[in-house]
Amino acid sequence: MLQPLLAAALTAVALLAGAPARAALLEGVLEPGDLIKGHAAAEADCENCHSHFSKKQQDELCVKCHTHEDIGRDLAQKKGYHGKMKHQACAVCHADHKGRKANIIPLDEKKFDHDVTNFKLEDKHKDVKCEKCHLPKFKWHREAPADCYGCHKKDDKHKGAVGEKCEQCHNAKSWKEKDVFFDHDKTKFPLKNAHADPKVLCEDCHPKDHYKNTPIACTACHKQDDEKKGHRGRFGQKCEPCHTDKDWKTLKFDHDRDTKYPLRGKHADAKKVRCEDCHTGIDLYQDKTKTTCIGCHQKDDKHRGVEGDKCENCHTEKDWKDTPQFDHNKTKFPLKGGHADPKVKCDDCHKTKIYTDTPLDCWSCHKKDDDDKGHRGRFGKKCEDCHSDKDWKTIKFDHDRDTKYPLRGKHKDTKCEDCHTGVDLYKDKTKTTCIGCHQKDDKHRGVEGNLCEQCHLETDWKTTKDRFDHGLTRFPLLGKHADAKKIKCEDCHKSQAYASAPRDCWSCHEKDDKKSHKRRLGKLCEPCHNAVDWKRWDFDHDTKTRFKLDGAHKKLNCYDCHSKPVDDAKLPMACVACHNADDVHGGSFGKQCERCHITKDWKTIKTGASARDSMPLAEAMPWIWITTR
Repeated sequence: MLQPLLAAALTAVALLAGAPARAALLEGVLEPGDLIKGHAAAEADCENCHSHFSKKQQDELCVKCHTHEDIGRDLAQKKGYHGKMKHQACAVCHADHKGRKANIIPLDEKKFDHDVTNFKLEDKHKDVKCEKCHLPKFKWHREAPADCYGCHKKDDKHKGAVGEKCEQCHNAKSWKEKDVFFDHDKTKFPLKNAHADPKVLCEDCHPKDHYKNTPIACTACHKQDDEKKGHRGRFGQKCEPCHTDKDWKTLKFDHDRDTKYPLRGKHADAKKVRCEDCHTGIDLYQDKTKTTCIGCHQKDDKHRGVEGDKCENCHTEKDWKDTPQFDHNKTKFPLKGGHADPKVKCDDCHKTKIYTDTPLDCWSCHKKDDDDKGHRGRFGKKCEDCHSDKDWKTIKFDHDRDTKYPLRGKHKDTKCEDCHTGVDLYKDKTKTTCIGCHQKDDKHRGVEGNLCEQCHLETDWKTTKDRFDHGLTRFPLLGKHADAKKIKCEDCHKSQAYASAPRDCWSCHEKDDKKSHKRRLGKLCEPCHNAVDWKRWDFDHDTKTRFKLDGAHKKLNCYDCHSKPVDDAKLPMACVACHNADDVHGGSFGKQCERCHITKDWKTIKTGASARDSMPLAEAMPWIWITTR
């Protein structure tokens, strides 16, 4: 009787409530059983694990809670058992509501596919029982060791000397040495030639099973052979530059190819010259072997150092006594011209056997010739600037080409000493101006300036230019100034110092100004007058000044405003400057007359002008107050 009533009650509640509410109510009434102990905290709310009408979202809730176990990461990366297994709902394997002690992680060892995990069981591992690797203290799926060393540490005969990567040598088929597959060629020391000989045992290089950090330098194993060879460590610990791994006696070192010092002549005779003869130091690589001839042959130097230490300039490696002809052209002083004459002996220049200290300059050998020539050192010690090595008398110096002062006219016939009068040609600055040499010839006594070349020529001092070109000066002659019949030089140049003549109009035309303007228009004549004719003047007051003449101003004479002598014609532009006497207001309306008056007539007042426009502000205030009242 109770069951029909309960069903009816549930049906009524379901009809009255919404869909979510109906589902929650049904879940609360029909709970299938207790959750396991690990899920007990989520039992209070079914939505912690269940999503209404969405099985896919229910799996997402499982993953969300088990993220700390890396299950979510394995699913995303498709790694591990959960990531590689065939996809199915979580509840298929892990169904809950079976009580607090229920096991919802069932494992059938016979059916479990270990290949789906990150550790595939192969060879001997297929026969190993689960509990051998998955110890009770480890979880089944993740904390079991995944490397060889984790399980086989006790089997390591090397005692950790070769590291923990057992798989580099051993495999899962057999742990025994005969099954070791280590490839020595993959190490930093691949076995080649004699090292690959089966007669060479591992323990020859790896004593006591010590494989890790084994030295790979040759001398570490072949130190005894180095002693037998007689090197005794003097040639360093790098055996490979000379020896090969094929055979200890086989040498590959080539002194010509492998060093910066190729062996030539007697040096290449291995029977007479041994390595130890030159490499006398304790260590070949640390000691700097001498590469100069004198370094080894100083005892053979019969010159006792007086000819320098470059033996190779005269001697060869073929034989110490073999001295071919010295090639002077390979030195800093090749023999040319007169120097190559067989009559010139070595002793003429090389006063001592120390050939390298012989001077290279001409003057050191030809000082006597310089005195005989009459220069006596005044032209410096650079003989080669003028003379050639072909013949002492042959001159190659060209004053026009080699200096900044070409010789013209009479200068070509002048002796060098006439201009170059100093003690040293190169230290003394020879004057290049005419007046510098010809000041004594200046009959003008300096009154016409120092530019002699403006009038005189280099052909002859007495010959002057036909006509001075005034157009090259800062005052070119134009108009009436160019009329040579009416205007003479002395009209403007009052003295022989032509450069001091004034260039302004008023300085010369002051007398013309006194006839009319009397300096009332200033000293600037050129704004009105021009050089064509003094009477042809043209001045537009409207365009050339800032005071436009209009109204009654057009009828005025210039001197009505310009009444006093001045240096310039600038006048104040304010009305009151000229009309102060006409101001009947007595200054009470200010100085800006143009506010009310116009230039046409003084009595005419601008239309619309009022007392306010012209009154000073202080006087206009009462009037403004009255009008506003």
